[in-house]
Amino acid sequence: MKTKILYEDSQLFVIHKPAGIAVQSARVGQMDCESELKNYLARQGVSPYIGLVHRLDQPVEGVLVVGRTKEAAAKLNKQLAAGTLNKKYLAVVHLEKIDVEETGTFNDYLLKDGQVAKIISSNIKEAKNIKEAKEACLHYKILQKQGDLALVDVEIETGRFHQIRCQMAHHGMPLLGDVKYGSSTSQELSLKEGIRQVVLCANRITFKHPLTGKELSFEVKPENKAFSKFL
Repeated sequence: MKTKILYEDSQLFVIHKPAGIAVQSARVGQMDCESELKNYLARQGVSPYIGLVHRLDQPVEGVLVVGRTKEAAAKLNKQLAAGTLNKKYLAVVHLEKIDVEETGTFNDYLLKDGQVAKIISSNIKEAKNIKEAKEACLHYKILQKQGDLALVDVEIETGRFHQIRCQMAHHGMPLLGDVKYGSSTSQELSLKEGIRQVVLCANRITFKHPLTGKELSFEVKPENKAFSKFL
């Protein structure tokens, strides 16, 4: 099983999804985290119910919480909607601006166009005329720099499609390994370094247990070799 179980009880799983595997797949015969967990439970002779709460892009790794009952999944989803299920990310980016701020907030309006997210505007007056446009808010902090590369801590207030990848690239900090949103320079550098997966990891999650109300927190170390320059 590629999916790594960090914690489990009767209500939930906390897993580390590796890069390259989907959380949930629409393709017949393609294994994904949901299917692996269902098979894991079936082998134990218990109900294979899996309630997905949130997702990560297939080329992105990181920690996820998954409900094992409908009630638990519903309560976790409420936390996600209320912003009390807190997720943080680490990314390695290419700095395309010399004078980039060490910390900052990006407020943009995104539009999903097929399998790509596009930033329409950072101005609400311009974006409000497009019904499909969604507000996207992201906070970042540069933790370390090595030349024109940086290790960045990212926290999102909104969970939009490809939000981190799209916003960081739009503001001159494309993620290494990102062939969809990366610049020509970041893609050339990724190719040179042999980086084939997006260098983004959902490395921390905090939430309240849906049954006991106890706060739980989990952290994982990124597996992508591009992080080894910094961690």
